[in-house]
Amino acid sequence: MKNILVTGAAGQIGSELVPALRQRFGNDHVVAAAHHTALPSDIATTGPTTMVDVTDYKQLEEVIRTFAIKSVFHMSSILSATAESKRHVAHEVNIDGTYNILECAYQNNVQRVIMPSSIAAFGPGSPKDMTPNDTLQKPNTLYGISKVFAELMGNYYYGKLGLDVRGLRLPGVISWKTEPTAGTTDYAVEMFYGAIENDYYECYLRSDTMLPMMYMPDAIKAIIQISQCEINDLKHHADFNVHALSFTPDDLAKYITRINPQFRVSYNVDAERQAIADSWPQSLDDSAARLEWGWQPRFNMETLVKDMYDNLKAKLRRD
Repeated sequence: MKNILVTGAAGQIGSELVPALRQRFGNDHVVAAAHHTALPSDIATTGPTTMVDVTDYKQLEEVIRTFAIKSVFHMSSILSATAESKRHVAHEVNIDGTYNILECAYQNNVQRVIMPSSIAAFGPGSPKDMTPNDTLQKPNTLYGISKVFAELMGNYYYGKLGLDVRGLRLPGVISWKTEPTAGTTDYAVEMFYGAIENDYYECYLRSDTMLPMMYMPDAIKAIIQISQCEINDLKHHADFNVHALSFTPDDLAKYITRINPQFRVSYNVDAERQAIADSWPQSLDDSAARLEWGWQPRFNMETLVKDMYDNLKAKLRRD
């Protein structure tokens, strides 16, 4: 893969995906694109960068042509809680921006587009436990609706127009490198900050809220792995479930307490974010991803918590 564009390169996933892609394919071949947010220094100083607004088709097309882009990793997105409060912006970025990426890729001979979806693509009517890869999808959040749109459009551009579009439904992603944003599952990252800085965290979800989660190294692994597999091995394209583990805030707190016995958690439920979480699956059946492209996570609960705690503690000391 040469001449790769990563949109949303300053975001939670993009900021870790760019270095991983540069390590694999070479610094000069991975273009990091951001919009309003400044790129991290380790990205800005190690390879090509650009500013791009995915809602601006002409600007996007100019970037793709200037850098002779052949593969796009489309990470730009307005996340769940923010999407509910900024519906117009979420529609522009998540729906119009996704269409622009696909159409611009098709019109400019881009060979492959990788677009992460989310567990938000499911809704209250989807099975909660071991949610099948192919099942009822009627999300009741704007973020979830936009992800269903992206999945359907990705499959349309593959099936009707021959554009190689691939996507996976990521669960909540946990990372020590970037601060939590406005995701509903970001309580998990916030809990580590609370444990390290204050021995205390007030959680906005109920203690028994079970959700699928994944450590960032596994998320990066999955994104790169699906981009590299043989297309002839795929029966699905823009809509793969990927699962690592599921846990509740109470589960996570107990594991953190094993490392920090002074840590305590209280609960002050945010009704809006709790409603979003309650509409999502508790676990995913990712057998299609395992069968079609060999997906397998590396981290379990114990190794995730230890690695996350140790790395975040070291980072906060440096900061």
